[in-house]
Amino acid sequence: MTLDPVHVEGIADLASAIARTVDDTDHPDLAQTVWEEYLPLYDDGPVVEPLGEKRLRAADVEDAALSEPPFPTVHGVDSGTINPTTFQNGLVIDVAQAAMAAVPSDLDLHRSRHLVATVHASDTTISFPEDWTTYDDGYSRQRVLHAPRVDRYAEGVVHALSLYLAESTHARYHANVVSDLLILDGPLYPTELLSWRERDQPLAELAAEATPRAVVESYVRLVEEFVERGVPIIGFVKSPSGGTLTRALRSRGVRSPWPDDTALFRRLLARSKDDKRVTDQLTFTSWLVSRGGTDGALAADGDAFGLERALAPEAYEVTTMYVYDPRVDICYRIEAPYAAVEDSDDRDALTRQVVHDVAVGRGPPPAVKKADELARIGRPEKASLRRKFEHRLDSERVRTYDEVRWEE
Repeated sequence: MTLDPVHVEGIADLASAIARTVDDTDHPDLAQTVWEEYLPLYDDGPVVEPLGEKRLRAADVEDAALSEPPFPTVHGVDSGTINPTTFQNGLVIDVAQAAMAAVPSDLDLHRSRHLVATVHASDTTISFPEDWTTYDDGYSRQRVLHAPRVDRYAEGVVHALSLYLAESTHARYHANVVSDLLILDGPLYPTELLSWRERDQPLAELAAEATPRAVVESYVRLVEEFVERGVPIIGFVKSPSGGTLTRALRSRGVRSPWPDDTALFRRLLARSKDDKRVTDQLTFTSWLVSRGGTDGALAADGDAFGLERALAPEAYEVTTMYVYDPRVDICYRIEAPYAAVEDSDDRDALTRQVVHDVAVGRGPPPAVKKADELARIGRPEKASLRRKFEHRLDSERVRTYDEVRWEE
């Protein structure tokens, strides 16, 4: 049933009432003040600090797209899942497939997959085979991962473990084919797992168990492999939501109107003329070292989730830059290990590559888009896979009223 026009207008009137109480005309000035006066940001040591010269930069979209990219080949890796599914026999399962894409294309590489099915079982006596097995004539591998027992959050746990283990394993398995640059579709480290320690007690205890730590370790070893080979690795975060800066500003009594750091940087980087958004230039920050929030675990003085580090501790630190694309009004966060951007020439090359790729792709880099397409499991395929699970498990999945309501 659709809304009656009178109710549509009623809702719009509510928006007008809210708008009359909000004045954001000074937000750009405040964002500029934060950039100029609050960075570096300290809290018992630097939490966010510039790497090299602190600058706000701009590049003409057409010039950036037509420029010669610094890296001849770029690889992207991504992982997609069927989404967590609960069955009437007590199992909660999610399945992830990871794929790697190359620009220029590599069809054999595109064929390869890593599949991970993570299972949470109410019966703690159940065990599953956890060895990797090959299929598709040796192009792909698959395994079952037994999730640690948790009373709550079972669906979130199986989702995160499947997604991150598939992605990091696939990236490490094919690391030898990456000669110039690897871009992860998402953060450099498994942010969701790292955040478990900052949430309530059950998740914090779960984070200390062997399985989650092994997944985090997979990313740490991935970074080590690329640093040791001298090949840069970065993460391209399409929808960043961290709040290290904004939280710190509020704790210092600074009126921070932004819900997260990305909103702050979008306000800082967006440009307008005659009250219209300027859309012919990409704007971006210089690189920053981030040691707040989940980034703190891999800071030089962080505990790295209790894992041993083969490199100097500072090599793993998360560095970031923000790129704003006014054509779609989206701000992206790019992450790299400190070792990959310590040298100013390396920072410049990565910056130019990212700006070029965003200009060309009108969004994420082409290698990331291609990896996303390869790894994505479409809605019809998800429905088909769930039916196959029901048949082979001899147990129907637990349906919710919303599924019936929307005929999913």
